[in-house]
Amino acid sequence: MARSRVCWCVLIHVLLCCSVSSAHNDFFTSIGQMTDLLFTEKDLVTSLKDYIKAEESKLEQIKKWAERLDVLSVTATQDPEGFLGHPVNAFKLMKRLNTEWGELESLVLTDMSDGFISNLTIQRQHFPNDDDQTGAAKALMRLQDTYQLDTKDISTGELPGTAAAVSFRSSLTVDDCYDLGRVAYSEADYYHTELWMAQALQQLDQGEEAAAVDAVTLLDYLSYSIYQQGELERALAHTKRLLSLDPDHQRANGNLKYFEYQLSKQKKAEGEKTQDGGRERRSTSKGRPADYLPERKKYEQLCRGEGIKMTPLRASRLFCRYYDNNRHPMFVIGPVKEEDEWDRPRIVRYHSIVSDKEIEKVKELAKPRLRRATVHDPQTGKLTTAHYRVSKSAWLAAYEHPVVDKINQRIQDITGLDVSTAEELQVANYGVGGQYEPHFDFGRKDEPDAFKELGTGNRIATWLLYMSDVASGGATVFTDVGAAVWPKKGTAVFWYNLHANGEGDYRTRHAACPVLVGNKWVSNKWIHERGQEFRRRCSLEEAA
Repeated sequence: MARSRVCWCVLIHVLLCCSVSSAHNDFFTSIGQMTDLLFTEKDLVTSLKDYIKAEESKLEQIKKWAERLDVLSVTATQDPEGFLGHPVNAFKLMKRLNTEWGELESLVLTDMSDGFISNLTIQRQHFPNDDDQTGAAKALMRLQDTYQLDTKDISTGELPGTAAAVSFRSSLTVDDCYDLGRVAYSEADYYHTELWMAQALQQLDQGEEAAAVDAVTLLDYLSYSIYQQGELERALAHTKRLLSLDPDHQRANGNLKYFEYQLSKQKKAEGEKTQDGGRERRSTSKGRPADYLPERKKYEQLCRGEGIKMTPLRASRLFCRYYDNNRHPMFVIGPVKEEDEWDRPRIVRYHSIVSDKEIEKVKELAKPRLRRATVHDPQTGKLTTAHYRVSKSAWLAAYEHPVVDKINQRIQDITGLDVSTAEELQVANYGVGGQYEPHFDFGRKDEPDAFKELGTGNRIATWLLYMSDVASGGATVFTDVGAAVWPKKGTAVFWYNLHANGEGDYRTRHAACPVLVGNKWVSNKWIHERGQEFRRRCSLEEAA
């Protein structure tokens, strides 16, 4: 395409030069010389036709792109939150805006109208960047691990919780899978590199076309990532297949000799060990890389609804009831519905606490202010962002809107605790794979300045209001006791973080599981010690 444009310009230049020089050469006076111009014009017409063909092809390509995105946009904008609740859609949006629109801009930059290009260039300043695309890729891999999903299921978009939203399903292309593998590779995460490069190769082998990657590249990544996990035989097999496609591949030829050498050494060593008593083969680094969270396995099991430690006897003692908080005037006629979720520590759920209208108003107030959620740094005592908390949050004060004030008052009436010293209502929205790994809400003894700037003491209790249903994932789990609470729109869960003697209740260590499918909105109220002296009396013992 570019070549035809260059040829066209060059021939135009030649013709112009001929025209300029004709005043001196008098072409019209010699038919013989004029015949040269005919061939020049013939070449020019041929080049022009090639240029037109290339431009038509390009415009057809752009037209197909526009039609495809038009259909996608119509579907997506009918229910934006539902559409982006599918993690594959969220990842592809990040990739599309960060990468593909830039490629389109380059494609049409010199030929389309200045208005479109100016608009696109301005809008691209607000598009997701490489960090967003990488973050979305890591989120997909986090979901893959937490919910033990097969790469094929993610690639086809057939995730748990998507049965009711078939129109929102989206699939990953060969290039998408390759991009996921590259993100893992850049993190030296060879386990996920192998999974996604293998998925890309499988789709390529099944006849799917790719725009930016070929089998040789995929096999190169595959063989190396498998080698890094200690599986020499498989790494060697992939290298041989690579060389069958590209015999002159320099790195693969070097790897072939190295893998064969290492494999012969390994077999020799294993033979010697067998003769020396039949000891087991050495272990490899196959599998997910170890990370910083010692309770990772338990956390992920609870997120899947596994390993919940509630015996039938204990469960038989959990009840639902109408609750009026000792005949509180607000609840004498209309008591609230209270349900026991857990016994030790006691976690209760209140049903139908807020209306849909109130929820929408809180979301409307919070959306313009949503910022990356922060955590308390135990070293500095200040708020900071953290990779283990993936969400955005906003803070709403009671004076900003009557709905916020009513919710705060409702929390006080139900819990019996004074909320005047509590923190403002925090509204949080979780993105693709959004989570908050296991943590405590209260300040521990090793972080005495955690809430010093507030001057209201430690966080005595937590009120967590669910403002949306979640199709799949997104549970609140308590890793120390093996409890799991699932989001239900309009309900709130409540628990005490401190014992009656003021000591922290370490059983309340909890986490927000990654959102697999759906959109999770919550708001929470952290209630502090000051003001509760006569509402929840202190005790020398843990239990009051």
